[in-house]
Amino acid sequence: MVPSTTPYALVVDDDPIILMDASGILEDAGFRTHEANDGDAAILMLPEYAHTITLLFSDVDMPGDTDGFALARHVAELYPWIEIVIASGRVKPEDGDLPDKATFLSKPFSTPMVHQHLRAILPDGKKPEPLRNAV
Repeated sequence: MVPSTTPYALVVDDDPIILMDASGILEDAGFRTHEANDGDAAILMLPEYAHTITLLFSDVDMPGDTDGFALARHVAELYPWIEIVIASGRVKPEDGDLPDKATFLSKPFSTPMVHQHLRAILPDGKKPEPLRNAV
């Protein structure tokens, strides 16, 4: 059996509908997904799954001790190979909120918007085949 080369994304949002929608958008882009319903749960998942994750796609405003900005900083520091996209419809990042490598996407987002953003920010070696082959 040949191991899969399909990359994983960790999708984090406390709204189950948005979590499902974001996961579907990333799966359409060629990712397999892990899901967490808040930043605290994501931090607990990372030690087990980080070696397979290429992308963190997270909301900002979530319950618990870890909002999306703190999660992004945590990932950038401990898992530097993971690309980071933070999304929010309420909060815009200010200086120092996000690590240098993270990008921000406003909600509401659509499939074409997310796919275009990922094509622009992901290095070719981290793009799943559907994103690499998109016109």
